[in-house]
Amino acid sequence: MNEPVLVALRGASYAYEDGPAVLSGLDFEVRAGRALALLGRNGSGKTTLMRLLSGGLRPRAGQLTVEGRPVRYDRKGLTLLRTTVQLVVQDPDDQLFAASVAQDVSFGPLNLGLPDTEVRARVDESLAALDISALADRPTHLLSYGQRKRTAIAGAVAMRPRVLILDEPTAGLDPDGQERLLATLDGLRESGTTVVMATHDVDLALRWADNAALLTPAGAVTGPAAPTLARTDLLEQAGLRLPWGVAVAELLRAQGLLTGQHPGPRTADELAALTSRQSAPPVPAEG
Repeated sequence: MNEPVLVALRGASYAYEDGPAVLSGLDFEVRAGRALALLGRNGSGKTTLMRLLSGGLRPRAGQLTVEGRPVRYDRKGLTLLRTTVQLVVQDPDDQLFAASVAQDVSFGPLNLGLPDTEVRARVDESLAALDISALADRPTHLLSYGQRKRTAIAGAVAMRPRVLILDEPTAGLDPDGQERLLATLDGLRESGTTVVMATHDVDLALRWADNAALLTPAGAVTGPAAPTLARTDLLEQAGLRLPWGVAVAELLRAQGLLTGQHPGPRTADELAALTSRQSAPPVPAEG
């Protein structure tokens, strides 16, 4: 992986007041342009890790760096961090508070002291990116759950972060809502935003991510998504099951239906397409 490191924790430890250490001596990197899935069992420290990366928590030991430079936890340093890294929490109702969608999305840019024209441009751009421009004047309390999710993400996108961290963004969405959100995230990635997604869904991680980071009792293990999520030892340590796509690929290889470097199907649609190609009758030779 030759992509530059945007944000990193070096030897980071954290414990909540009167509690045991949640993370201890953790090294963790977010590299530019790589879609990263963060996985681990409940209580493994995913939420704490995300808050450390976004500046919501400060490590008790170790340090957070942005492009190799240590973060300063004063007003200027945290403002700089939050224009680089934005966290969107799992429940949008914990993040939305303004009367309308546009007002909520404008909150962050206004707090940066930007001119009104720049704020409006960022709001319009973010609403368009999340496909909710038509909801600009809609009261936030009248939004559906999926619309509230998109509005919360738009508020983060309006800060134009280089790294967008999402906590279980597909949780609570129906299948169509999940597909639309994933398409939106693909669009953000194409525009240059590095996306980190915390999820319990190993199938989604295999399908969506370039890299996967598994939080285990021994620390974080990060690597290319497919081979990392095929390691049963790591999955067991992280309290996760084998992804459906990995299990199917192993079965297809055992049956001689998958050969070479083909990664195997990651979804039911890909499995159907693969098997239909293999069952198709051979094309007769010409002449």
